[in-house]
Amino acid sequence: MSGGVTRFLGDSPFRVLIKLIVVSLLVGMVLAFLDWSPWDVFYWFADTFRAIWDFTFSTFDRFTSYLLLGAAIVVPVFLLLRLLNYRR
Repeated sequence: MSGGVTRFLGDSPFRVLIKLIVVSLLVGMVLAFLDWSPWDVFYWFADTFRAIWDFTFSTFDRFTSYLLLGAAIVVPVFLLLRLLNYRR
């Protein structure tokens, strides 16, 4: 079992824990220096995700409106041309 955990973590669990503590401390010091809180980081991620989400669906909405607007002209003209050619 320990071999699988070590292989998954990339090192022994204790050494990985020490590395995570040191890196977390350093990142925490940098964030404190920048006067950021964990909530600021969380809200930044949430706002970024929301902006990407809104952009994606506004693009989809614009695409469908262009498609329907064009189809309102193209489909009747196509059907009319097919009917006129059918008589021949």
